[in-house]
Amino acid sequence: MKKVITYGTFDTLHHGHINILRRAKKLGDYLIVGLSTNKFNKIKHKKSVYSYKQRKAILEGIKYVDLVIPENSWNQKINDIKTHKIDIFVMGGDWKGKFDFLKKYCKVVILPRTKGISTTSIKNKLKKKNRKILSDISL
Repeated sequence: MKKVITYGTFDTLHHGHINILRRAKKLGDYLIVGLSTNKFNKIKHKKSVYSYKQRKAILEGIKYVDLVIPENSWNQKINDIKTHKIDIFVMGGDWKGKFDFLKKYCKVVILPRTKGISTTSIKNKLKKKNRKILSDISL
């Protein structure tokens, strides 16, 4: 069995997330997702709309995902690869070159991001719409 792992926050899930999970799963038989915990997101200066528990439940409902594990730190990847006997480590194109050090433990695959979509762009659009709504109300 070929095992694949990827990591992320997977907040405000969108088709870009589904694309990377689908493409990662196609590379092997079993897909593990390391999901950033709320505490780790704080360290990364990220704030999620959904809690870890909610994001985990969403990921577990996706047919491409076989197992969700907590991502608590930047440094756990080597241990996760060894513990879960990972064959392929997958990340999106914005991480190119950042995980080359893992190549001595497994194959590293960087997949291109889905064009035109990101969690940041969704959050920015929502903030803009909320500001407009609030300004319309105050008129």
